[in-house]
Amino acid sequence: MNGAALIRYLPIALLAVAWELASRLGIVSPLVLPPLSAVIYSWFDLAADGRLLTNGANSLYRVAAGLCLAIVAGSALGFFMAWSRTTRILIQPLVRMFYPMPKSALIPVMALWLGFSDASKIVLIFLGCMLPVTLSAFNGARGSEQVLLWSARSMGASRLRMMWDVMVPSALPELLSGIRIALAYSFILLVSSELVAAQKGLGYMIGLLGEGGVYSGMFAVVLTVALMGFIADRLFQMFSRRALRWQQ
Repeated sequence: MNGAALIRYLPIALLAVAWELASRLGIVSPLVLPPLSAVIYSWFDLAADGRLLTNGANSLYRVAAGLCLAIVAGSALGFFMAWSRTTRILIQPLVRMFYPMPKSALIPVMALWLGFSDASKIVLIFLGCMLPVTLSAFNGARGSEQVLLWSARSMGASRLRMMWDVMVPSALPELLSGIRIALAYSFILLVSSELVAAQKGLGYMIGLLGEGGVYSGMFAVVLTVALMGFIADRLFQMFSRRALRWQQ
């Protein structure tokens, strides 16, 4: 690991040391903030008995399914909004109206309609993540250079070919930014929904361990979710750099 990487992750190491010392020295009550060492021990304990793996797999499935559906549907809707004036007139007011609404408010509705099954979480993540993807695809596609579109049209390209060969590449940077925002939303919505209406998953584990007073285990699961989100974001950034390499 080079010096730049060490400096980049130094604040995390300092935070970990401060966490451990604050709890061990009694600056913060261990009942409120267990020592980091105890949290790590609980993490290994939860991993050893399989609960962390099983519930983590359930949560990852929900995130992946909801986010993939949101990317496909949101991208297509955003591009068609930019391409078709009729579609834009019909859909854009609805998108802009529902975008500011807190998506966690839909959790009771999803639980009422779809119960405590995977479907309620997947649909919630889909609805919450589709909107930022739709708007980013729309804004990116609207920013496509008209000269390129005119050139493609003059060479006899069909409307579908113009969209795929000109509009999609032009919108890709904006679209990837929207997907990254949606990726963060997906984990937030996942944990929120699993805390309220689930019988399995990492959010369910957080609530169950917290209610049982197993705070070291609760923090272990919280850190697991945070780590999963961090890794997912890093991997997506790597993918984005590869996907946009042609622009260089």
